[in-house]
Amino acid sequence: MPDQLDLNLLRVFDALLQDGSVTAAAERLHLSIPATSRALARLRRAMGDPVLVRAGRGLVPTPFALRIAPRVRSLLDEASALINAKELDLAELRRTFTVRVSDGVVTPLVNAVATQAPGVVLRFVPEGDESVEALRNGSVDLDIGAGNDTETDIRSVVLFREKLVGIVRADSPLKARPTLKQLCRHPHVSVSRRGRSRGPLDTTLQAAGLQRHVAAVVPFFSAAAQLVASSDYVGLVPQRLAEQYPGGLRWFPISADLPEIEVRMRWHARLDADPAQRWLRETIQACV
Repeated sequence: MPDQLDLNLLRVFDALLQDGSVTAAAERLHLSIPATSRALARLRRAMGDPVLVRAGRGLVPTPFALRIAPRVRSLLDEASALINAKELDLAELRRTFTVRVSDGVVTPLVNAVATQAPGVVLRFVPEGDESVEALRNGSVDLDIGAGNDTETDIRSVVLFREKLVGIVRADSPLKARPTLKQLCRHPHVSVSRRGRSRGPLDTTLQAAGLQRHVAAVVPFFSAAAQLVASSDYVGLVPQRLAEQYPGGLRWFPISADLPEIEVRMRWHARLDADPAQRWLRETIQACV
């Protein structure tokens, strides 16, 4: 009869996929290397799959292992939540949170978490796939970004509302408060996770009989800032991000009534009462 999966085997599975090495996983779990190798053999028998296969000097997960990894991580987090349900000791908390995030939140959040809970690991993944399935299957714990909510099992809170401003290189010939016509004389870099070159500014320009030239489309505001800093391009970013950028850039208001960006934090309903995640959510709200 195949070996039964228990929580300890799932912990070994999770560590092996994170480290890609029996030796590293053994160190993470405070096990001997032979014990970890035996656990991997049990995993393979129980799952009916190689789970990890040799590639050079390391191990790489099979497609099956990659497919179930998010759910295993979610199960381990839920088990941790049950153990820590009575009292949350931040100094002793050992947990990894995966956060899908836009620009501007990472640095203050890392600093705040490190101060309060040094044993917590924040794993940031970029935006790009807005699907709520990542929240459902546990591969993402929190999602921070713009958008609307339509799913009944997804909880959310508005973190902030932000207006867009223009950014240019510090020595750009563009005036401090340019008109829309002056903006159109310079090439633009557009920020879109979906590769779109048009946005709310284009609608306003079209109504005024104007058109801008979008010379580049990038997925992140930080990438737009880097491009603007070394070119004659004009970029549009949230004001709070513009205020954080170094002296090589300057920002200015846009002479148009552009809609504000509403940035929300989202999580799955099953984590509503999880003390550790609730603390993280409150910490994020305090940071922004």
